[in-house]
Amino acid sequence: MQALNVSELTPEQRDAALALDVERLLRFGRKHKLIRELDDIVARNTLLDLLALSEPSGEKVPREDLDTPAALLDEMVELAAAKGLFDGSVPQYRINFETRIMGALMPRESEVCKKFKKLYAKKGPEAATDWFYDLCVVSNYIRTAQIARNIQWNTATPYGELEITINLTKPEKDPKVIAMERLQPAASYPKCMLCKENIGYAGRINFPARQTHRIVPLNLAGEPFYLQYSPYAYFHEHCIILHDSHKPMEMDRNTLAQIFDFVSQFPHYTCGSNADLPIVGGSILSHSHFQGGRYVFPMQKADIAVALRDPRYPNVRAGILNWPVSAIRLVGRSSQQVQNVANNILTAWREYSDESVGILAYSGDTPHNTVTPILHYDEKDGYILDLALRNNRTSEEYPDGIFHPHKEYHNIKKENIGLIEVMGLAILPARLKDQSAAIADILTGAAPNTSREAGSPLAVHADWIDKLMEQYGTGMERAAAEAALREEIGMVFSHVLENAGVFKQDEAGQAAFLKFAASVGFKKC
Repeated sequence: MQALNVSELTPEQRDAALALDVERLLRFGRKHKLIRELDDIVARNTLLDLLALSEPSGEKVPREDLDTPAALLDEMVELAAAKGLFDGSVPQYRINFETRIMGALMPRESEVCKKFKKLYAKKGPEAATDWFYDLCVVSNYIRTAQIARNIQWNTATPYGELEITINLTKPEKDPKVIAMERLQPAASYPKCMLCKENIGYAGRINFPARQTHRIVPLNLAGEPFYLQYSPYAYFHEHCIILHDSHKPMEMDRNTLAQIFDFVSQFPHYTCGSNADLPIVGGSILSHSHFQGGRYVFPMQKADIAVALRDPRYPNVRAGILNWPVSAIRLVGRSSQQVQNVANNILTAWREYSDESVGILAYSGDTPHNTVTPILHYDEKDGYILDLALRNNRTSEEYPDGIFHPHKEYHNIKKENIGLIEVMGLAILPARLKDQSAAIADILTGAAPNTSREAGSPLAVHADWIDKLMEQYGTGMERAAAEAALREEIGMVFSHVLENAGVFKQDEAGQAAFLKFAASVGFKKC
């Protein structure tokens, strides 16, 4: 259908367009099996009430073949804002109202759980997750239109190809929203964005609406968890496995058992956990959870640099990975044996110090060592577990973290290196889109270098730009400049991962790594 010019519509025309859009949305819902014929009536009446419409449309509904409702919802939100149903100048209100519209077509939580369980029993785990993932896409819970805006490329490095993403999915907050957030009263419900109470939550200015959010229950190593998908997925079928209780992240033998149990139930998914300490952990350490998905990460393609063996476990192959973040790979068909070796590594690493390479297990009573585990299953080899060794100690020289992105790389990446980035997938800030374009202008000679002028938006890149100009000059073709910048950003990310490695890639670092492996019981093959 032709896009509407909402500003030119009379109130009567606007309501007529909204009413027709309701019917278009209902047709989409029936086609994608969100609702059935009788549900149609309830959903229609819910939407008429929400949109302050007195009656349904009498117009003929056009035949459309929409994969997602994103464009239709955008139009409905625009019409609703013009009608004054919410403040359309506030982006978060637009998102929340859109989610509320789509929520009228969602099946109940119990229906979702019943269908998932039935598919799993009759057709297997892939059929169950295929259906659940599709539900999240067609309900616009997974925002595929926004995800498609991300800028992505691969960069070849000594560790293999790393994947780089400039994340444009989440809109940056404008000053009006920031000011409104400050005025919000303190709220403790839901306790965090992972709690099960998010299902159906209406949202607020500083908390996303979740009327389209659904989860399915799991039992992992005897404890209750739920499976959900990430609305702003960073990779295919990016899922989150969250604990029933709002309790802090943990990393112990039981955590390993839960990860192995998940992969045994869903062998087509990778599963991993952010570490349980700040700086080296993820953004939500207050709620125990894992992340996974149907995706092969760069780390999983890395080869073994040094083969190892533990004589006590002859059926478990091991080795130090050729990877910038120090990691040991374990491979075996016995879940229990791989877990035993992994727990030995974790237990030893918790208490391990080597001052010669800056590793201290404790500062007083404060622990610094933990691991980031990443597990997947292979039909040929069995369970493949990568254990990345992490340390979150800070110093006067590195107040953000010794094994954290160092200051010379903060212009590209300053945030914590969590699970996804440990695996070689960079999530870089949206600002880099415009900043890279401006730097390309400098390298092509289309604009002068203003990075050292007061108030320059490129000030954060000043030293880097000087190096780029020295290397490439200022007479590049545009395409060549853009390609060079992608390459350079990718290489910076590889250096950031090297910063996060507790055992460096030099001779001393690798010797220290072997010393730690020997303390666990490993020998070189």
